Amino acid sequence: MKRLSKIGTAAIVAGSVFAATPAFAADQITILIGYGFGGTYGKYARTMADHLRNHLPGKPNIIVQSMPGAGGLKATNYAAKVMPSNGAYILEPPDTLVISQLMRPKRVKYDARKFTWIGSVNRTNTIFVLRKEAGISKWQDMKTTGVIAGGTGPGSTSFIIPMMLKRMLGLKVKVISGYKGSRKTVLAMEQGEHHGTGFNWLAWSSIAPHWFSQKYGGTAEPGKEQAVPLLQIGTSPDPALPDVPMMTDYVKGIDLKIVKFISSHGIIGRGLAFPPGVSKARIAELRGAYAKMAKDPTFIHDAERRRLRVLYSSGKQIQDVVNSSFAEADPKVVAAAAKIVFGK
Repeated sequence: MKRLSKIGTAAIVAGSVFAATPAFAADQITILIGYGFGGTYGKYARTMADHLRNHLPGKPNIIVQSMPGAGGLKATNYAAKVMPSNGAYILEPPDTLVISQLMRPKRVKYDARKFTWIGSVNRTNTIFVLRKEAGISKWQDMKTTGVIAGGTGPGSTSFIIPMMLKRMLGLKVKVISGYKGSRKTVLAMEQGEHHGTGFNWLAWSSIAPHWFSQKYGGTAEPGKEQAVPLLQIGTSPDPALPDVPMMTDYVKGIDLKIVKFISSHGIIGRGLAFPPGVSKARIAELRGAYAKMAKDPTFIHDAERRRLRVLYSSGKQIQDVVNSSFAEADPKVVAAAAKIVFGK
């Protein structure tokens, strides 16, 4: 399917592209993402880059660069340790950065609390989807029929969620990972390399809307649907998927606490954050510009045109979510979640 393989061009980060930079360069800002350009991280980053500049003094050029790997953790580690703190470089963190740090503290090189959030424009659930070829019509069918789930890396929902389904619900799910972003994962799914995975609904609906029933906002003609959403993981049902069951309805005890802990990633959504050490003045300037962008009708229209939705959260709101996630995390739940997902 050609439309799935057409990925726009942009600079790719390799090696130490963020060499030590002197004073803030007012004519250019760089946004780093930890995935490929074709998924929602890339789409949101490019949309924000196109419009954020209009609310900053001098309208600086904003470029987007990609450093895929380990489900977004490679770029996050890089931003924490290498990215200059002069205010000219920004990270679009993976929504799993908090739960990844809590579950695998020895595998991450960052402290999520030390990033400074500028703002976010999306909140979403993770939806486990399978192609029709898998022969699955409801999630319970996977108790007897095995499927292969594809993922980007251990730091992403496309790895975490299938492992939860396998070990908490006893489903026959084999997980393979290493795909560079959601678009390539979806393309591999279409080509028969795997049957499905867990991404946020906007990834599914923006990359492959023609796969899904019109009742879910898809564009497939009745009877020609190619994929089915089976289960959602989040704090409440996605408005677009009111009849897709919530995983919280099928677990209890410590497993329910684990699902709620993992679900907290959806609140973080798709946003921007500074690396540690950026000045308070620069933070205030970008937060103000971001808030204006999020309310700009031109930005909202462009986001909707790209099949993205805008649900604004301020930098302070996201900062509070991140900090409270650490303060309220139950060590027993975190340890149990890590064992479920990573087997140790």
